[in-house]
Amino acid sequence: MAGAVLALLRLLRADPRLAAGVSAAAVLGFVVLARPSPSVVRAAAMAGVVLLALAMGRGRSAVPALAAAVLVLLLADPALAVDPGFALSVLATAALVLIAPGWSDALQRRGVPRWVAEALTVPAAAFLATAPLIAGLNAQVSPVAVVANLLAVPAVAPATVLGVLAAVVSPLGAPPAQACAWVAGPAVWWLVLVADRAAAVPGAVLGWPGGLPGAVLLGLLVLGLLWFGRSPRWRALLLAVALGLALVLVPTRIAPPGWPPPAWAVVACDVGQGDAIVLATGRPGWVVLVDAGPDDGPVDACLDRLGVQRIALVVLSHLHADHVGGLAGALRDRAVGGVAVGPVREPGWALREVAGTASGAGAPLVALAAGRRLEWPALTIDVIGPQHPAAFVDGDDGTAVNDGSLVLRARTPAGTVLLAGDVELAAQADLLASGVDLRADVLKMPHHGSRYTSVAFLNAVSPRAVVVSVGAGNSYRHPDPGLIGALERAGAAVRRTDTAGDIALVGRPAAGEELELVSRGSPLPEPR
Repeated sequence: MAGAVLALLRLLRADPRLAAGVSAAAVLGFVVLARPSPSVVRAAAMAGVVLLALAMGRGRSAVPALAAAVLVLLLADPALAVDPGFALSVLATAALVLIAPGWSDALQRRGVPRWVAEALTVPAAAFLATAPLIAGLNAQVSPVAVVANLLAVPAVAPATVLGVLAAVVSPLGAPPAQACAWVAGPAVWWLVLVADRAAAVPGAVLGWPGGLPGAVLLGLLVLGLLWFGRSPRWRALLLAVALGLALVLVPTRIAPPGWPPPAWAVVACDVGQGDAIVLATGRPGWVVLVDAGPDDGPVDACLDRLGVQRIALVVLSHLHADHVGGLAGALRDRAVGGVAVGPVREPGWALREVAGTASGAGAPLVALAAGRRLEWPALTIDVIGPQHPAAFVDGDDGTAVNDGSLVLRARTPAGTVLLAGDVELAAQADLLASGVDLRADVLKMPHHGSRYTSVAFLNAVSPRAVVVSVGAGNSYRHPDPGLIGALERAGAAVRRTDTAGDIALVGRPAAGEELELVSRGSPLPEPR
């Protein structure tokens, strides 16, 4: 907001002190509009420091102002002393007034336009200053953070300014406010797209020593880079090293050689704590997708890695968020034949969201139930459950929805696969009692390896291989160690997406041969 006001006043050739004062008033108005929550007040105080530096015409004069702002805020709210967000704001602001101007001037001397120089140096300086603290707090660093911020920069100002304008003009009537929001739409879409794609890049977050030692180590490394970067020879060496690492690491992180493996039949995508299973249909580019994981980015990235352009059918085993949350990402820029749901249509809000997403992609919403068979050239799917879907009641802990999962038995060139959704003990007992054929070469473990899986059910399936779609460090403690240990002792090969990344079933095994499971690696990082 301050930048928009400054830009307008610069066009009018206003005095810098007047421009800074009017911008400060705009910041105060934004605080009132957004409500003075701690994060908003903190950001406004830091913005005031930058505006003061502009008004005084000397960036280094902002350091005492920054120190004064920090002291005033700590006196007003002592809890900020141990607030990570406060520390990050202070470091980022210090970088903006001390590091970014020098970098921007250096780029401008080399012929870079001012706006481009500022757009490049601001996120780079802020990242460099905050990286040691982030590493110490989270035991991780993000190589893609600077790139993500650079890509997001063009959309931040339009989204923010137009959003504020929509709120300001709303008392005049809905049409002008809606017009502002409509114009802001592409910018907001771009921000969401950058966040989705950046979060889905394998290796976007790398492990680093945590705590004070990790922060100090990265801080010393950053200082060393700044010091040696002042020498032209060292800059050339550092640039060569960075390019070499990028050429080696980026391709292997994003698209490792040999992926997808030839003749893959089934792929369990690593989407974190959720399910997304891709089945080849035998028609080039066409697949069946069973569930879409919890978020747009991971499932979209997995389908991209497999070269999927068209989805014959999306089957949503049930309507919990970890199975339907990524539906929009799966359908993004892909033709889709339809979206199928089972007999349990709860929770209602999830069904409405699924229906809206399917409609936006031009895909019909269809129903599946036990007894249905679906066929493609190299894939046959039999819907074998739920046999007796339980009635959903308000306040249910999710068991009824889990037990209402669609259970699919797929025949592929690489073997039979049982996709058990999130069925728990009652639904498993129903399947056993029905006498339906549960035998399969590969079992997609029910409910991410939950302990609510019966030994009788596992014995009836008698899988040669087990795939567990599960998120690293999940709070549910999935999968259950006892069940996994028992399966391994029984001779089943167990693969988990939290440790192996995407997992593919490939080949055409002869009788008695081992199934071939290929892991892509680079699993999603453990959440912090």
